[in-house]
Amino acid sequence: MLSENIKTIRKSKGLSQQELAVKLNVVRQTVSKWEQELSVPDSDMLISISEALETSVSTLLGENVTEPSADDLKAISAKLEVINLQLAQRKTTRKRVLHWLLIALCAATAAIFAVLLSLESPYLGWDYGDPETAVLGTAVHSFEWLLVRAAPVVLIGAAIGIFLTRKKE
Repeated sequence: MLSENIKTIRKSKGLSQQELAVKLNVVRQTVSKWEQELSVPDSDMLISISEALETSVSTLLGENVTEPSADDLKAISAKLEVINLQLAQRKTTRKRVLHWLLIALCAATAAIFAVLLSLESPYLGWDYGDPETAVLGTAVHSFEWLLVRAAPVVLIGAAIGIFLTRKKE
């Protein structure tokens, strides 16, 4: 069973006896003896074989390994196609959500900017002798100052993002 599994898995990976021997740092005749049941690899070598063939030791020692049939390959292909469609749909959904978030960011930035313009900086006329008023006025002024400087960058960045995430037909 071990010999058949080594041979079947080696062939399914497209490896010759010589290539497997090089990976395991043994001579080709050793691999041939394993496959002809003339000798058996020790436990350390079994682990090395499983790593070289990218399979588990239990698979090597377990039941007979059969080469995949055309029906198995078709089933795997169909499953991969479904997975690819799901990934494409997820990507499209994320792109659409990002597009609308960028539009909302533009609208929110413009709305805040419009509100600040309509208020005409009322905090400039406040009495800053009171410490609480001074702190609040400084906070409002800092927010307005930051928004006035950041708004154009945010709007340009969001507009570019909207352009890049638009639905192409």
